[in-house]
Amino acid sequence: MGDHSGENLRRLMTRMGLTIQQVAARSRLDLRTVKGILDGSNRPHARTLHRLAAALQVSPDEFFLDPSQLIYRCFDRATNPVVAEVVESHPALFSGWTEADYEELNSRFGTGGPLTVEGTLAAVSRMNRNRKVQEKLAVLLESAHADLIRGIVEVMYDKVVTAEAASPEPERPTRPR
Repeated sequence: MGDHSGENLRRLMTRMGLTIQQVAARSRLDLRTVKGILDGSNRPHARTLHRLAAALQVSPDEFFLDPSQLIYRCFDRATNPVVAEVVESHPALFSGWTEADYEELNSRFGTGGPLTVEGTLAAVSRMNRNRKVQEKLAVLLESAHADLIRGIVEVMYDKVVTAEAASPEPERPTRPR
């Protein structure tokens, strides 16, 4: 799994019109840390990425996306009008969501086209579960068990990647990773 944090930070900064100094101030990170992430000389800790994500009001997932896979974000609010109905009718499901979370949900598609109400609810449920797991993982990666956790993740990742490479017809991803 490549480190795309610098590329993604640059993409987010460009989208939001922010300078390096503004990102450093918003995230309360040292300017050298932000510059190091951008130029690839600093591989950021999970805590650093969470601070950046909070400062930029995006999901920490944004820093792990492979920028070449962003084509899958071609679906948007106009493509998925049912998402707005679900947001309005189930506001509790969206507690703590950022603009990036809504953007990710709108970027999804169902079989043959836009999401249905059921598909939207299933996607929201999955996203909320994944967010809770990612928050726990971030804490574990900063603990004394970080090496063990990294090892487990690497073994599982290799297993999934190997299985996908061996399958005759890979499934089309519903979201970039």
